[in-house]
Amino acid sequence: MTRLDASTLSSLRGAVDVPSYDRAAVRTGIVHLGVGGFHRAHQAMYLDRLMERGRALDWGICGVGVLRGDRPLADVLTAQDGLYTLVLAHPDGRLDARVVGSLVEYLFAPDDPAAVVARMADPATRIVSMTVTASGYEVPPAVDPAEAVAPATALGLVTAALARRRERGQPPFAVVSCDNMTGNGDIARRSVTGFASALDAGLAAWVDEQVPFPNSMVDRITPATTAAVREEVAGRFGVDDGWPVRCEPWAQWVLEDDFRCGRPPLEEVGVQLVDDVAPYEQMKLRLLNAGHQVLGQLGSLTGLTFAHEACRDELLRAFLADWMEQEARPTVPPVPGTDLARYQVELIARFGNPAVEDTLHRLRADGSVRVPRFLLPVVRDRLAAGRDVRRSALVVAAWTRCVEGRDDAGRPLDLVDPRADALRAAARRQRADPLAFVADRELFGDLADDPRFTRPYLAALDALRSRGARATMQAVLAGSLG
Repeated sequence: MTRLDASTLSSLRGAVDVPSYDRAAVRTGIVHLGVGGFHRAHQAMYLDRLMERGRALDWGICGVGVLRGDRPLADVLTAQDGLYTLVLAHPDGRLDARVVGSLVEYLFAPDDPAAVVARMADPATRIVSMTVTASGYEVPPAVDPAEAVAPATALGLVTAALARRRERGQPPFAVVSCDNMTGNGDIARRSVTGFASALDAGLAAWVDEQVPFPNSMVDRITPATTAAVREEVAGRFGVDDGWPVRCEPWAQWVLEDDFRCGRPPLEEVGVQLVDDVAPYEQMKLRLLNAGHQVLGQLGSLTGLTFAHEACRDELLRAFLADWMEQEARPTVPPVPGTDLARYQVELIARFGNPAVEDTLHRLRADGSVRVPRFLLPVVRDRLAAGRDVRRSALVVAAWTRCVEGRDDAGRPLDLVDPRADALRAAARRQRADPLAFVADRELFGDLADDPRFTRPYLAALDALRSRGARATMQAVLAGSLG
């Protein structure tokens, strides 16, 4: 078995696909904050594809660990010279492995924020991209003035680098959010501008007027790396990789073409450059991400473990397809160049890929973030159109039951959520007050006041308790409940 780093790369040829381009010739053009599995399966992969064609060698990636918890990954990537193994898991069990070489530099911000700011302020850096989750865009009520000289957050790092470029009369880099949020570029603009305004009103105005914040839609199912993945890479390919990435073969990146300092020719490797990402974004959020909630919440109650098990279960698959067709897809506008009916079929096939081994636990984690962001917009659009929401109401009720902590057979269900304590307390109260869970206006808005939602929700919740998830899904599909 060969330890992965730059000195061993050539010896791995034949065991795995490795870069044929000269990594020593690659220059940094992109700084990426938040180098998790998704970034390495997605954006870094696209850049690696371009470099393999002899293109974009001035668009290498400098990865940045922002959080102190990123140190273990930082240590691995530093030791491996930024190299890692990307494994594509096909439904038939076939595995394709490639060592990705586009990550040519790594900086750990908690140790040296000045180095990160200097790299972003370098004129060679023309794009700063981010996967820092929704919480990374939250502007604190009071910004610490120290963030201007020793930033400790993603927003602080970006703002400090933009301030330096403004002081030097340099054009700003484009800020590209790759986080799974509606209007992620617009959110990034508001966050960076808001953060800057707490330090310098003139800087905030310059950011708002001069800095491009293109929206993007990103898609590739990428479960967290486990010990089993490391062992698989070592056993199947003979590569000792401290942090490989395993994902599905499918990948999509739709990106608004707003880059004032240039960009890589991403369209050459399948990235869709568009004027407006919103239709693609809505398609993905309301069918894929909300569809994950259907599988995660209902599948967990039935005692299943993996997404592919839920998707290959005849009843769950039928319910998912019916929910997509009857409630979710009608809320999605036409998407240029996309057949939505075919997209639905492809989604179910992707969810059913057993090689990915995506867990229902991962899908239903952080429900207080995911349900309001992905599923409830479907509910609101359906209600605004005067349509029924009994299928989506069942999914919300299933989330409630999962929060209560037991599946239909009485087995414990873990709750991973930033609002776990408040959710459990609301779930306990609903025995006396059936609407206690959905009365949280921060999560549900005024849905608890709308009987068009509460009627099917209460009917589903009662049926889930008395009859279980399988019988309740059958009743909803038959039109005899809610």
